[in-house]
Amino acid sequence: MPTNKVQEFNDYRSKMNDKILGGDHKIIKRIFNLDTNAYKEGHLSVKTKELLGLVASAVLRCDDCIAYHLETCYKEGITKEEMMETMSIATLVGGTIVIPHLRRAYEFWEALEENDL
Repeated sequence: MPTNKVQEFNDYRSKMNDKILGGDHKIIKRIFNLDTNAYKEGHLSVKTKELLGLVASAVLRCDDCIAYHLETCYKEGITKEEMMETMSIATLVGGTIVIPHLRRAYEFWEALEENDL
């Protein structure tokens, strides 16, 4: 039975976030809160903000961040073509070192499509 990449990622993220946020770490809690609030609807749409987050995550080469933004993009109705165009910008800006992250991003997007979350 193949593993469910999306569920595996979300379960781990949720478990660790609960552990981290369960402590008395004011600065960490504030950073998490700031991150949550930054991606809410504002002058820019949630979709635009998530695509910006995806580019930044790819350029910074953070696979967990890429997966998080990919899932949110998928849930927001962003198409595969829009995601790939966004990842094209990220690869252009970040250079060829981003290509392995592009591969994993594409694979994670396929997992999202298979699970149709």
